[in-house]
Amino acid sequence: MATFINEDYINNLLENKANNSDIENILEKAARFEGLTHKDVAALLTATGEQHTQSILNIAGQIKKHIYGERIVLFAPLYVSDYCVNLCSYCGFKTDGKPSRRKLTQDEVRLEATVLQKMGHKRLVIEAGEDPINCPLDYILECISTVYSTSYENGETRRVNVNIAALDVEGYQRLKDARIGTYILFQETYHRDAYDKVHLGGPKSDYDYHLTALDRAMESGIDDVGAGVLFGLHDYRYEVLALMLHNEHLEKRFGVGFHTISVPRIINTGSAYPYAVNDQEFLRLVAILRMAAPFTGMIISTRETPEMRRKLVQAGISQMSAGSSTAVGGYSGIANSQQFGLADHRGTDEIVYWLMEEGILPSFCTACYRQGRSGDRFMALAKNGDIKNVCLPNGILTLLEYALDYGDRRFKCLANSLINKKLAHIENENTRHLLQSKLAALVQGKRDLFI
Repeated sequence: MATFINEDYINNLLENKANNSDIENILEKAARFEGLTHKDVAALLTATGEQHTQSILNIAGQIKKHIYGERIVLFAPLYVSDYCVNLCSYCGFKTDGKPSRRKLTQDEVRLEATVLQKMGHKRLVIEAGEDPINCPLDYILECISTVYSTSYENGETRRVNVNIAALDVEGYQRLKDARIGTYILFQETYHRDAYDKVHLGGPKSDYDYHLTALDRAMESGIDDVGAGVLFGLHDYRYEVLALMLHNEHLEKRFGVGFHTISVPRIINTGSAYPYAVNDQEFLRLVAILRMAAPFTGMIISTRETPEMRRKLVQAGISQMSAGSSTAVGGYSGIANSQQFGLADHRGTDEIVYWLMEEGILPSFCTACYRQGRSGDRFMALAKNGDIKNVCLPNGILTLLEYALDYGDRRFKCLANSLINKKLAHIENENTRHLLQSKLAALVQGKRDLFI
């Protein structure tokens, strides 16, 4: 049984409301980009006054801007199979919820990858239900290989992340050998009783095996792992604190914690989910997570509305999906039903336009993965402030690449204006000159110019 999540310990921390002096000290610590301990997080979660809430949102925004700049990394999910043997009450793929199932053939995987490449995506997340007969690991590995080997004109997939069911160490070793980027697994809820109530059957109903999956992934040599909670299954304060305890556990055991944290939530639930999180609570918990883990990528999906996504970017989100489908075959028009509904139906080009008009750099960068800046190597660069010296230049390069490949005249003018503004933010003169030469080479048709 996993012992790093202790319900009594978490509840006791949340019962002790911090005083104003302690809160101010924690906010000052966060503003110095030092990160927070789980006890600091517990204190902030009990500070519900409007003044403290506004300070939390402001500091989280400052942290995001300081570490990541005005930049958002874009990606898309690729659903390859909705076969699933689990009975998870919140999921559209649950074993009793679909009269028919589908998994993509490799030709269909190639078609879906091609459509995503035409949209400009360079980073995909393979998603699938859990079914060892109809969707075994061999099938997932074949899909990864197919995606990596697919290219369309100037499009290519440079990083394949994977969000599939918990595996044993040998399974994770096979994923690593397949050159995945980040392995992602949501605990959904860290509260054991709440977990049991919504996971009614199948392998995923084993709380402890699921909770320790990221340990096994890191034991196998996968050094970038992503976690997440489906907010609304239990008290969000409990979930945020448990996430941080999980992160601290990995840092203590492996020297590095989560590479990413995803923050989906249950929306429009009526009375079915009494712990559903409202907009203000959601913005606040995202900001606290940003303060607690300033160097960790934070991901929001198209479950959220465009307006809410705009606010979440200001509160600390650094990655988002764009032009997404949550259906198997959803990009090429051969779709089955979705895993969950979407609230942001804009295409990738519309989201790129929107970000640029907001003064935010849309980035399709995958350079850290290709340059070996992952795991503790990435975190070392992030914590000493050097990561922004590669993230911003590479983000600029990928925006110009996108503009050259997919942009019309208006788009290119807007991108050129934004690129010039971002160039002015690069303080190191040598880096700026190097980037300018790479931008010129890209215009001349030379590729693969990451820094």
